[in-house]
Amino acid sequence: MSKTVLIIGTLDTKGVEFLYIKDLIEARGHRTLVMDTGVSGEPAFTPDISATQVAVAGGGSLVDLRAAHDRGTALEVMSRGARVLAAREQTESRVDGVVSLGGSGGTSIATNAMQALPVGFPKVMVSTMASGDVSAYVDVKDITMMYSVVDVAGLNRLSRRILANAAGAIAGMVEQKVPAGEDRPLIAATMFGVTTPCVDHLREVLDAHGYEVLVFHATGSGGRAMESLISDGFLVGVADVTTTEWCDELGGGVLTAGPHRLEAAARTGIPQVVSVGALDMVNFGAFDTVPEKFTGRTLYKHNPLVTLMRTTPQECRRLGEIIGDKLNQSTGPTALFVPLKGVSAIDAEGQPFYSPEADEELFATLRKKIDPTRVDLIELDLNINDPMFAEAMADHLMKLVAAR
Repeated sequence: MSKTVLIIGTLDTKGVEFLYIKDLIEARGHRTLVMDTGVSGEPAFTPDISATQVAVAGGGSLVDLRAAHDRGTALEVMSRGARVLAAREQTESRVDGVVSLGGSGGTSIATNAMQALPVGFPKVMVSTMASGDVSAYVDVKDITMMYSVVDVAGLNRLSRRILANAAGAIAGMVEQKVPAGEDRPLIAATMFGVTTPCVDHLREVLDAHGYEVLVFHATGSGGRAMESLISDGFLVGVADVTTTEWCDELGGGVLTAGPHRLEAAARTGIPQVVSVGALDMVNFGAFDTVPEKFTGRTLYKHNPLVTLMRTTPQECRRLGEIIGDKLNQSTGPTALFVPLKGVSAIDAEGQPFYSPEADEELFATLRKKIDPTRVDLIELDLNINDPMFAEAMADHLMKLVAAR
């Protein structure tokens, strides 16, 4: 069955290259929908969505952008417009995949649009930037980055092969049918190495009761990916066992998920059980990368490339305030599970991060902060990795999901 591929690109400067990839996709029997994001001149061929339309969707005017000769402003406006229009085309089921190619500017515009599309929707970006740090372009979406090797500046023996590969890639993606499988209700869970026993057991319990569990590694991007899927409506419930990313946001660590972590489930009203997993640690790289200002703090070499820093009672108090504030915004059924005998594998008695004083500061703050009309506070005299703790969280979440 013929599919439709959205092509996003600057047809004023790279029209020859975009026409080449358009013809290749159509030669496979598919349709194309071309969106022009060029500002500096007229398109090399007639697009389906004009640059004028993109500028208006981005809150601007193509005439004004050309007159201003401000590349930064033009990129912002066209990026917003491309994002709005790409999301509209996908939401209204007019396109089945998206492809683009470009340098830093074109990559910025196209990938911003791709980030507005759901996980699983085919996305291919041929870019001169793809051999470096592409985290800003990919963010938490499944964007396939393909290095162009040479600049996207005309057709030659090498660029024709690479662009042909890109055309074949997006054509193959839209043609591919996902084999039929058992579509069970999806639940998200967050895990760290020091909360793995808890999440593994929780997953086993939920799996035995007919749920499919998506486990996210709480490394910053993992937490943000989960928040994105919650917002996109993929899930029926959340077991947010490991909220450690807030330690890095507060303490300057390297695995922060940003200031909006813990907001998606609260905002959408999805049933959630939350815990305080790994709130005993801030993450850094190798030991010699820990900032000098933390000299004298309790540090633990997790491995040669990861150093953990124990959170202080003062930091734990602030973490309790933050988490309490986030959960108190919940519009759906929410429970907070507190493990009184430790929040991680190395916070148990006899372990390097064992600190009853810091833990109690966290727990006491949560007791005072949590609004009982919005959040059920459940305290268990267990370590977070005790099997009974995982079972309690899983059982409670299933009750909330069933009631919902």
